[in-house]
Amino acid sequence: MKLSIILASYDSGHFHGGCGQGPDALIAGGLVEALTLAGHEVDVEDIGKVGDEPGREIATGFAVCNAVAEKVRAVREDGRFPVVLTGNCLTAAGAVAGEGADSIIWADQHGDLNTPETSIYGFLDGMALSTVLGLCWKPMALEIPGFKPIDPSRCILVNARDLDPDEKKLLETLPVIRTECGGAVGAVTRLKAAGATRTHMHIDLDVHDPKELQANRYTTEGGPNPVQLRRAACIMAKDVPVVGITISAYDPAFDAQAEVPPLVGQLLTELLATVEEPGAAL
Repeated sequence: MKLSIILASYDSGHFHGGCGQGPDALIAGGLVEALTLAGHEVDVEDIGKVGDEPGREIATGFAVCNAVAEKVRAVREDGRFPVVLTGNCLTAAGAVAGEGADSIIWADQHGDLNTPETSIYGFLDGMALSTVLGLCWKPMALEIPGFKPIDPSRCILVNARDLDPDEKKLLETLPVIRTECGGAVGAVTRLKAAGATRTHMHIDLDVHDPKELQANRYTTEGGPNPVQLRRAACIMAKDVPVVGITISAYDPAFDAQAEVPPLVGQLLTELLATVEEPGAAL
């Protein structure tokens, strides 16, 4: 498979700060070599510094989305499969736009379903999935080239367990498909029934149980181990056409033994092999 790894090295508006160091750390940890060894043709593209207001979380966050959307669209027009490495989950909105995705699989320990009206901390990334589903930041999201909100019935939320009260209330009313990794088969069956034809897969690395793998400071016990996540991701990718992937929220400062990069390599190697199987849509 021809792959383009797109680096969006931002965290809350800060270039190469916090989880914004993750993309480079994954590359330095051998990700390109692992994917090349698996038979892929890999190039790496970096969106670099973007926006006119560096350090301003909202303005810069959406500037990153705009840049990623344009880059992803160009990559797909060149016949390459986009893998976006990013600090923030909000960046998935740019990938979704560039891919023309109509459905999403969102693996994250958090719901990311707050809005400016419900957010306790005012953290933009805690509103990332709400933005993708068209529930908030609508004018700015619609400025992302090609962005169309995804219907909540075409969203699988995997292993979200650290939810704010208003997120729990919202999930009681939204038709979002909630699952843990063990329920991947049933969840993807429902996604197909909802009409998914172009699915984006977003993986926030803090979805893992921190006892098994710690990707950043925002961790809550109870998630899957890396093998369980890989298995679930591949089950879902086998049954719906995955058109792009984002990997987010790796802060190497919380990974003293550098355990995350090789495990991301294994995850992407197995996941892309599934996407590439006969009958899968690229």
